[in-house]
Amino acid sequence: MELYGRRFDTGEPVRVEIRDGEIARVASADTGQVGQDWPWLAPGLVDIQVNGYGGQEFSSGSLTVERAAAAIRAFDRYGVTRLCPTVTTESFEVLRHALSTLAALCATQPEIARRVPGFHLEGPYITREDGARGAHPKQHCRPPDWDEFRRLQDAAEGRIRIVTLSPEYDASLDFIRRAAESGLVVAIGHMTAAPERVRAAVDVGARLSTHLGNGSHPMLHRLRNYLWAQLADDRLAASLIVDGHHLPPEVVKVFVRTKTPSRCILVSDLSGQAGQAPGRYTSPFCDVEILPDGNLVVAGQREIMAGASRPLNVGVANVMRYAGVDLWTAVRMATDNPAALVGIPPGQLEPGAPADVIQFHLREPGPEGQPARLDVQRTILGGQVVWEQSSQGL
Repeated sequence: MELYGRRFDTGEPVRVEIRDGEIARVASADTGQVGQDWPWLAPGLVDIQVNGYGGQEFSSGSLTVERAAAAIRAFDRYGVTRLCPTVTTESFEVLRHALSTLAALCATQPEIARRVPGFHLEGPYITREDGARGAHPKQHCRPPDWDEFRRLQDAAEGRIRIVTLSPEYDASLDFIRRAAESGLVVAIGHMTAAPERVRAAVDVGARLSTHLGNGSHPMLHRLRNYLWAQLADDRLAASLIVDGHHLPPEVVKVFVRTKTPSRCILVSDLSGQAGQAPGRYTSPFCDVEILPDGNLVVAGQREIMAGASRPLNVGVANVMRYAGVDLWTAVRMATDNPAALVGIPPGQLEPGAPADVIQFHLREPGPEGQPARLDVQRTILGGQVVWEQSSQGL
C-alpha cells in the first residue's frame, strides 16, 4: 500500500509505503503525481476520554460486547486509532457489568484490543454538588473506596488505566497514593476542593486535570479556587475539550499558553448520545438534549454540559484557531501527549513504526454551522484500511 500526502510536522510532500503492518519507507514525492489538493498525513489520534457513541453509553447495565465494539469502531471515521472507553459514575453493579463487558470484548477481539490501551474510570468518587458533578448522577457520587475499586479493577481484568476522582474527601489522598503506586494514571476533576487540597493530591501522585474548566461550579472565588491551583501546578497535565462548546476560544488560548502545549491533551469527552440528530434523549444518567448547533446539555437548561457530541478531529482543528498553534503542535496534543500519559509508544511517520496513519484535509468552519475539522479521508490501523471516505459515500 502507498499513501501520498504532506507530512503534518514539516509539510513535505511524501510517499509512504506500508508493508506487513508497518511503515516500510517514507520518501519525498513529486507533487505533480497527485494534483494540487494534497491531503495531510499524520499518526492516528489518541482519545483518552470517550463515554460511548450512537445511543450507547459504556457505563450501562445493558452494555453488550457487540454494542461496545460498534461504538469503538465508529471512531475510525474520525481518525482515532486509540481510545480509552470511559465508564462514568454509576452503581457498583452497573460499573462492574460495564467493565467486565469491555474486558471480555478486548479479550476476544484482538482488533478491538489493539485500539484500546486501557479504560478510563471517571467517578464515582467525585463531588455530589450540583454544577461541579456535571451530568453524573448525584445518588451514585461517593467517597473513594480502595476495596471497591480493586473489585472493579478485577472486573476489568486489570485494564483500568486512568481514574478520575475528586481530592476533596477524607479518603481521597490515601486512594490517590495507592492508585499511583499501583501504576494508574490518577486524574482530578468534578471537585469541590480548596487549592491546598489540589496541591496535596499532586504531592501524592495525581498527574492529570480531567477536562480542565469543565465539571466545575458556574461561580467561583475570583482568586482562591481549584482552577487556578491546577493551572499553576506544572506537575499536572490538563485534558481539554476544544469542541467549540465546552470552553470559549479565549479560555482555550489562556489554558494552552499557561500549561504549554507539551502539558495539554485534547479529548472529545463524547457522550453515548453523540452521533445522533438534534433532539431530546434519555440516558442512564438523565435526560439530555442535543441542540441544533451540536451542543449536548442536561435537558431543560443550557448551562450544564452532558458530555460532547463533536469528535476529536474537531478539537484538533479548533485548537489551531483558538490558541494559534500550528498543525504539528495540535496533532501532538492528540497523539504524543495522550500516548505518553497512558504509556504507549507515540505514532510516527517513520520506517519501522506501526502503520497507524490518517490521511485528511483541513476544513474551515462551513456555511451551515459545520465546525472546523480534520476531514478524514482514510484511517489505517496496523496497515489495514478501516475507514475510507469515498467507500462510505460521504
